[in-house]
Amino acid sequence: MKRRTPQDFAAWLHGRLVAKGYSLALRGGGVSRFAEDAGVSKATISRVLRGEGSTDIAVLEKIAQALGVRLGVILVEAGVIDPDELGGAQRPQGHMTADEAADGLGITDPTGRQVFRGVVDSLKPGDPTAG
Repeated sequence: MKRRTPQDFAAWLHGRLVAKGYSLALRGGGVSRFAEDAGVSKATISRVLRGEGSTDIAVLEKIAQALGVRLGVILVEAGVIDPDELGGAQRPQGHMTADEAADGLGITDPTGRQVFRGVVDSLKPGDPTAG
């Protein structure tokens, strides 16, 4: 499988930020807000979103934490490692988040993702509304 390019990562990150409610319009403030949430400079996030991004692991780790995704996912999406190289280590423990499942299923529309998260949340154990 081919490693992803910085442009691929930029497109992926853009989609994730929009899905999480960050406005990436020219004066929307979403880049600044995400940069602050991630603890990374606005200039760094802007470079990443232009496809000129850093593969600095510390930056990628902060992006992963701010997005609530595992570092392994970010490393693959950023092209640092090939998905095949990650292998079984990608999911050593824990559960897949609804956003990770939506990514895997190719659900990119923000409304579709919100509906998908609602369905997943309603089916979680301990939810009195779960069927």
